Amino acid sequence: MPTPMTQQLAIGPHTVRPPVVLAPMAGITNAPFRTLCREFSGGRGLFVSEMITTRALVERDAKTMRLIRFDASEKPRSIQLYGVDPATVGKAVRMIADEDLADHIDLNFGCPVPKVTRKGGGSALPYKRPLLRAILREAVAGAGGLPVTMKMRKGIDDDHLTYLDAGRIAVEEGVTAIALHGRTAAQHYGGTADWEAIARLKEAVPEIPVLGNGDIWSADDAVRMMRETGCDGVVVGRGCLGRPWLFSDLVNACEGSGERARPSLREVAAVMLRHARLLGEWLEDEARGVIDFRKHVAWYTKGFSVGSEMRRRLAVASSLAELEDLLGELDLDQPWPAGADGPRGRTSGRNRVVLPDGWLDDPNDCAGVAADAELDTSGG
Repeated sequence: MPTPMTQQLAIGPHTVRPPVVLAPMAGITNAPFRTLCREFSGGRGLFVSEMITTRALVERDAKTMRLIRFDASEKPRSIQLYGVDPATVGKAVRMIADEDLADHIDLNFGCPVPKVTRKGGGSALPYKRPLLRAILREAVAGAGGLPVTMKMRKGIDDDHLTYLDAGRIAVEEGVTAIALHGRTAAQHYGGTADWEAIARLKEAVPEIPVLGNGDIWSADDAVRMMRETGCDGVVVGRGCLGRPWLFSDLVNACEGSGERARPSLREVAAVMLRHARLLGEWLEDEARGVIDFRKHVAWYTKGFSVGSEMRRRLAVASSLAELEDLLGELDLDQPWPAGADGPRGRTSGRNRVVLPDGWLDDPNDCAGVAADAELDTSGG
């Protein structure tokens, strides 16, 4: 019988046991998906919102204000913020604290997508050490009693690694915990995550919890990462796409149980319908909910004998009734297929990171951050 992982994760006053966290993913980790993951975990774990842009939050953008709505059962409420201007980040954090909008704030320094890095944000930002320090200082100062954490990558590329410096800066500025994705921005989602870097960060910042992220495709991967790196918890992203029940596996694995969810296609179809229904309720529009759900179809049906034409029909469904009818045409007695395990979601890499002109010339020169670097939309 597997040995239970008895450790628990402290995020400020919040105890997370088992120490598993749902990674913020644009267009994915909205309230409906968080609800599904939380239900499968039995309410255990930490589930973080989509990335919220600090400028959009301060300006009370309508889409952003919807994205930060939490279900009454979500405790603690976790918001991830993206920002590049210390003053704007500070205003956003104070707004969250003053208006009781969340219980935990995570800062994004790991996003590798070009529209973010070309402005000097996301995984590009930690290269500018003074700017990183200024943002963290403003966030911690504005948070009051709320814990502030950060998520980052190893660096821009193998020649510009920043994670150890960024980790020490985070400790010095009062950050509560750090999550490290064991890839550089240049890797994007390709190649293999460097778990050894997670171990090195843990050694470099023993004062606060370190969470590992990258290539956790199963609950057993999560347990192995914690044992091999000594990290205090794991952040799971692409591994749960189309598999919210992975959080049931994570709870079982951390408690020493070998039981794993292996749903039949009938059980998967029921979750798909519930997911689409929750999205419609959240968006207050059934059709919009089904349309938003379409991107999940391939993930949920991966490995099952569904057929490309049926997948296409499912991915253009426009109502719950149509989605339910199409699912009813499938052989729902199919057992969980071996092909459904393993990597899912984006797996591509990039050879070049899009950066502002001259960004790498001097890590201490922060003049290259443009005035328009603060995105005005949330969700990635």
